[in-house]
Amino acid sequence: MFRPSTTTLSFDEVIFQARHRAYGAFDLRQHYRPTLTRALGMGVGLFLLGLSAPMLYARLWPADLFKTQQSMTEVTLAKIAEPPVETPVPIPPAEQAPAVNTVRNLPLVVMPEADVVEEVLPPTTEQLQDATSGTQTAEGTGDIDVIAAPEATAPTAVEKAIEVAPKPDEVFIAVEQQPEYPGGIDALRTFLSKNLTYPRPAASSGIAGRVYVSFVVNSDGSLTDVHVQKGIGFGCDEEAVRVIQKMPRWKPGKQAGRPVRVRYNLPIVFTLE
Repeated sequence: MFRPSTTTLSFDEVIFQARHRAYGAFDLRQHYRPTLTRALGMGVGLFLLGLSAPMLYARLWPADLFKTQQSMTEVTLAKIAEPPVETPVPIPPAEQAPAVNTVRNLPLVVMPEADVVEEVLPPTTEQLQDATSGTQTAEGTGDIDVIAAPEATAPTAVEKAIEVAPKPDEVFIAVEQQPEYPGGIDALRTFLSKNLTYPRPAASSGIAGRVYVSFVVNSDGSLTDVHVQKGIGFGCDEEAVRVIQKMPRWKPGKQAGRPVRVRYNLPIVFTLE
């Protein structure tokens, strides 16, 4: 007859009943719960200790122990002496300018001839020689020197104006309206293609490139001060200057609506075909 066992097995013993318990898994499961309980208790204890630490610190070390005695020294401030009051300098009275002789000269009023009296008549030329016109007749208090304009005299040889040569017109680099070849850029290309001759030394040597020519377009459209800024030699520079000097008058450049002299730079291309 089979009798059931009276020994109560734990959950871990039931799981590892038919397994080998020497690998450590069984021992780990046996001690897991006690270890977790101890860790939880230590964490709660440290948390409560952190909360109560300020109160314990205040009880064990009162704040009165850290108070230092401060001594105050009485300082007496010296009274600042007031600056001395300066005596105002008396201003001398202004000298009154001497008065001039005046002759009564009232404004003209149209009135009947019967009512005209001598007092309302304007002063004569003799009366105004030693007096000025005023609202009433009065004698002056002193002599006043009258400054008269010097008489005009003919200038001497030293006083004659020195003739100065007029300043030449300024040459502009950039203007509001640039100078232009008559007919535009297409007409300029046509002129260069018809009049430009390829130099024989440059052709025999296979020289090609650009010659940069600078010149001034005057206010009347004429071209002056023609020179080469950057050339390639072999006769190309001289040919470029010759063609520029052969050009007709240009349309002058304008600044503020007025024709002015403008410096113009023109590249001339020499290409072997």
